[in-house]
Amino acid sequence: MIQSLLIANRGEIACRIIRTARRLGIRTVAVYSDADAHALHVRQADEAVHIGKSPARASYLIGERIIAAATETGAEAIHPGYGFLSENADFAEAVIAAGLIWVGPNPDSIRAMGLKDAAKKLMQDARVPVTPGYLGEDQSLDRLQREADRIGYPVLIKAVAGGGGKGMRRVDAAQQFADALASCQREAASSFGDDRVLIEKYILAPRHIEVQVFGDTHGNIVHLFERDCSMQRRHQKVIEEAPAPGMDKHARSAVCEAAIKAARAVNYVGAGTVEFIADASQGLHGDRIWFMEMNTRLQVEHPVTEAITGVDLVEWQLRVASGEPLPLRQEEIAINGHAIEARLYAEDPARGFLPSTGKLETLDFAGTVRVDTGVEAGSTISPFYDPMIAKLIAHGAHRDDAIALLRADLSYLTVWPVRTNAGFLFRLLGDEGFALGQLDTGLIERRGEALTVDPLPTAADLTCATARFEQDLPDSAAAMARGLEGFRLNRDPATGRAVSVNGERVTFEAERGVLASHVHPHARDGAALLVHGGATFRVTADRTDGAGGAAAGDGSILAPMPGRIVSVEVVEGQAVTAGQKLLVLEAMKMEQALTAPFDGTVETLSAAPGAQVQVDMLLAKVAKAE
Repeated sequence: MIQSLLIANRGEIACRIIRTARRLGIRTVAVYSDADAHALHVRQADEAVHIGKSPARASYLIGERIIAAATETGAEAIHPGYGFLSENADFAEAVIAAGLIWVGPNPDSIRAMGLKDAAKKLMQDARVPVTPGYLGEDQSLDRLQREADRIGYPVLIKAVAGGGGKGMRRVDAAQQFADALASCQREAASSFGDDRVLIEKYILAPRHIEVQVFGDTHGNIVHLFERDCSMQRRHQKVIEEAPAPGMDKHARSAVCEAAIKAARAVNYVGAGTVEFIADASQGLHGDRIWFMEMNTRLQVEHPVTEAITGVDLVEWQLRVASGEPLPLRQEEIAINGHAIEARLYAEDPARGFLPSTGKLETLDFAGTVRVDTGVEAGSTISPFYDPMIAKLIAHGAHRDDAIALLRADLSYLTVWPVRTNAGFLFRLLGDEGFALGQLDTGLIERRGEALTVDPLPTAADLTCATARFEQDLPDSAAAMARGLEGFRLNRDPATGRAVSVNGERVTFEAERGVLASHVHPHARDGAALLVHGGATFRVTADRTDGAGGAAAGDGSILAPMPGRIVSVEVVEGQAVTAGQKLLVLEAMKMEQALTAPFDGTVETLSAAPGAQVQVDMLLAKVAKAE
């Protein structure tokens, strides 16, 4: 068994690999950029090496520095995780040439599956069913147009070197083809340095089905059944589950057998995923499921397979890389129950899923499901990397059980002040079509605002939240929350309330009733965090604007709109006076000074010159002078 391992990655997957390595008694080495100097994976590893500046191209994508770090620390092997250099055949070869163990497939397998057109030809030769399309060398507009006409619209134009949802265009009619092709080629050239494309028949009710395969150096290859990844937004997976809803034994046998054929065609070793597209217009049938591509690495969604099979896939990777045979034969692997994974992202669905960066002042998981994460309370979501906060994985005896567990967990998940897609996930899991297993990759787009807009808490929920924070408020602020500020016509002034919910003034009539929300137990700074339908709301006394129009009544300085920090005029611990300039925000080609709402001390300063910020992000906090 490998005794020491360098993880050429960061965040959630680095922490995931460290967890298994520690259980196996393997010494771990982390690598990190400037932005990740205090990251969780750095602190969890036995040793850590700095490899460059914050942008990935200046750190995690420089293979020479990663190999040097492994050599310097005496690591025997390198695990690439997913993303970054995980499917880079040249890097894999360089690792092996340096005398290190590469925890992944051999470089030839990576290359064989790296280009979509070549991979499809290889699959055709291996008698793996592929989607009807054109894979030819002639890339002229005339030839591509004629092939699209022959296949029949709609068609999908795909970059041969594509991935991650980039370099893909749907074309519904012949007259749209030329413009869509040019756009796809430009994106492909920019993203992958290769503007070649292939054309596929576009499936109108597509489901994304993938099969986990695993091979060893002794010629053994097994599958660990399928996953359904049809819940996607702009070709990015949001929710994954295993097994696939509605997959009968005949369809499962066909797709898993095809995946084994695909893996054998490239002499596959290690963990890999064979992705298929299924026409679900009449249910799942083995003769209407076609090969799409193969990912020659561990997938983000691997935990759902681990949950239903009881297998630690990272452990299998390390054992296979050490030369051991697969721990189980095919007949020893079985499905147990149902698992669903939801990807929790730092993004704002109501604003087009814009990334939300900043410090996670509060991050509190319910603890009822498996959580794979690379951050904790106090960590910072930076603009340099994927904004994933965590993966939440629920496992139950049946699909309904897993859905209920995951929704219950999201009902208690508390994240602030970074915005997340938790409410979006909560509503998607409760969607009637999803609950019935009526899935396809267009479901999220069809639902639109029904999924993206967070409903406001109820009056009973706000009453409970107000009671939680009022005990910590000064007498004047508490009176403001309780008194006539909340009076509405024909209402008893004694029951009228006004509070600030995420910076917006909300009036309501105090009432008691069944709560539809969770109030976070640790109210502080005159505020309560209320979780309603998966979304976190910050409830304070009625908002009082400072001179800059972006200060809440508790002294929190919030970004009034998305923009860039031009300058920061104070430091933490500095005494300030009411109206004093704290920082300057540039937005919409205009500069806005944000000022202190009252005399006090700068308690928190989370803004830095040049940083991009999102609306309502906490930039600073002023503690009121006694």
